[in-house]
Amino acid sequence: VQFVESGGGLVQPGESLRLSCAASGFPFRDIGMIWVRQAPGKGPEWVASIHPDARIFYIDSVKGRFTIARDNAKNMVYLQMNNLKPEDTALYTCARSGSPGSWFISDYPGQGTQVTVSS
Repeated sequence: VQFVESGGGLVQPGESLRLSCAASGFPFRDIGMIWVRQAPGKGPEWVASIHPDARIFYIDSVKGRFTIARDNAKNMVYLQMNNLKPEDTALYTCARSGSPGSWFISDYPGQGTQVTVSS
């Protein structure tokens, strides 16, 4: 099982980023996927999850700003992040998800991609 995240960077408040995660080593279309972030000095926090039955879930703090999507043909999951705020600064990692808001322990932490929102 492997995940390769990309798309992070340094942006100003209000700007946007699109994160990508390339997954391999498991039946992608049959498994939920989740984005997890961890800010310095804090524990991991799930951000958004998308499941094989098309259900999508977000934490309250990103609703209306972030959009999760998946491409089963390419084994990819994406996180479009708009109107970024300084509190979104974190290392973002993707993982498999068995249920909304949960992730496979064996998948975390991964390499991740750093998102920094600062003026």
